[in-house]
Amino acid sequence: MASYVFGIDVGGTTVKMGLFQNDGTVVDKWEIPTRTENGGEKVLPDIADAILGKMAEKHIDRKDVAGVGVGVPGPVDGQGIVHRAVNLGWGVFNMEETLSGLLDGMVVKGGNDANVAALGEMWKGGGQGYSNLVAVTLGTGVGGGIIIDGKILTGATGAGGEIGHIHIQDGETDQCGCGNYGCLEEYASATGVVRLAGRTLAASDMDSVLRAGEVSAKTVFDAVKAGDALAISVAEQFGEYLGKGLAAIAGVVNPEIFVIGGGVSKAGEVLFQYIQPAYQKYVFHGSKDAKFALATLGNDAGIFGAAKLVLE
Repeated sequence: MASYVFGIDVGGTTVKMGLFQNDGTVVDKWEIPTRTENGGEKVLPDIADAILGKMAEKHIDRKDVAGVGVGVPGPVDGQGIVHRAVNLGWGVFNMEETLSGLLDGMVVKGGNDANVAALGEMWKGGGQGYSNLVAVTLGTGVGGGIIIDGKILTGATGAGGEIGHIHIQDGETDQCGCGNYGCLEEYASATGVVRLAGRTLAASDMDSVLRAGEVSAKTVFDAVKAGDALAISVAEQFGEYLGKGLAAIAGVVNPEIFVIGGGVSKAGEVLFQYIQPAYQKYVFHGSKDAKFALATLGNDAGIFGAAKLVLE
């Protein structure tokens, strides 16, 4: 039986790469630059070269590699076809077949990066021990991955789990990056927290430490921990939006646990005291017992999940 697997997480700036043993032990991890010029034509050849180079360096025979898993920033369907990855300049093509061809027929499995990161958190992170989970990434945007019975829910074109674009607010005048208005991402991401803080500061003359300097998700939640009343109001709004959104998701997929990651999650457990009351207020009774946990793998979730794709 093959004893190694590669996990690859393709980002817009760098490609994170991991060599694992089949039990999830990290043998090595490294990064290469993502060369996106000319429609991203260099990205897969660079990945193939890096994999073959690492195998030579570690004296690993091809028969000892179970395969290569790849997470990409775009929808990937069950046949390995990428349905546009804008950050990479990619259109619609079969990424699995293409990379496999560059690796002399090695097994390649692909998935959307947020979905793959969710699989990583289930396998070796904050969702260990659960097979039905929703991973939520609160970064510049809101990403998500849904795992049902241990398998990624991809949907017809790989766009399943795009929880940041659930419509959550009517009458919004700021446009979301996706082109719609009132998406969850506009309120629950790092930029969303800043938007809520800016609106709250403008609508109130309440004293707040947030009036003194740069407003970021971190400064908002630092102020919350210090008891700043205006910052607490912002956190309550954030929690109301995110709790309502997660309740809507729970009504469809009934998860055992929500695993919260991304930059905003660095605020820690304090987030849950604002998310959970709203979740309990809106959720269908059959999903009231869902647990909440922080993600633990950080930026490595993608390479772990990509490796797990192959081992599935």
